[in-house]
Formats: sequence, C-alpha cells, structure tokens
Amino acid sequence: MNKHILVVDDSPSIRQMVQVTLKSARYQVTTAEDGQAALDMCKRAQYDFVLTDQNMPRMDGLTLIKSLRGMGSYRNTPIVVLTTEASDGMKSKGRAAGATGWMVKPFDPQKLLTVAAKVLQ
Repeated sequence: MNKHILVVDDSPSIRQMVQVTLKSARYQVTTAEDGQAALDMCKRAQYDFVLTDQNMPRMDGLTLIKSLRGMGSYRNTPIVVLTTEASDGMKSKGRAAGATGWMVKPFDPQKLLTVAAKVLQ
C-alpha cells in the first residue's frame, strides 16, 4: 500500500508542483487549499503524512497542526511545514505546535522526497 500524503497550500501552482514531485515517488497524494479544508478532510480520512503551508486563508498551518495534534488519530502523524517563513521564532512556534519539521520555499524536489522518505519510514 502506498503511503498517503495530504498536501495543504493555498497556491494551486505549489500544490501541483508538490503533488507531481511526490507522485513521481509513487506516493498517493491528496490536496487541500487551506487548513480548514485539510482539517475537515482529516476528520474523515487518515493520512500517513501532512505537508502544510503556514500562511493561508481560513486556517493557518500552525492552527492546523495544533488541531491535528489534538485528534488521537493524528497525535503521531508526521507534519512538516513548507513555507516562505524562515525565522527562528516561527520555527520555534512550529515545534511548539507539534510540527515534525520545517522546509522553506522554494523547495528542492529531491530534498522534499528525502524528507518524505525519512518521516514515513
């Protein structure tokens, strides 16, 4: 069974680039356009890995992470933030919210695949 990854980003082009990259490694990929849509999807399905942007309408990435960590089924699911936010303060907030890792945009497709393989092992 292929690992199922949820990609959350309000940018259609980022969602598409990440999806193509992950599918090239045979991952199953589902996308959501913001944190609220992702949270609703996570209440109905279980994903093996969540990759989320930080700055999005309706619900940002940190709020999504806190919400997912509050659900028993997502307590240990890897969640990585993929964002333009690179400050140490924002990364600290991410760790405090429960993020597994942090990647800065623009992303290197090979690095994304390396991170996905690492958190999914």
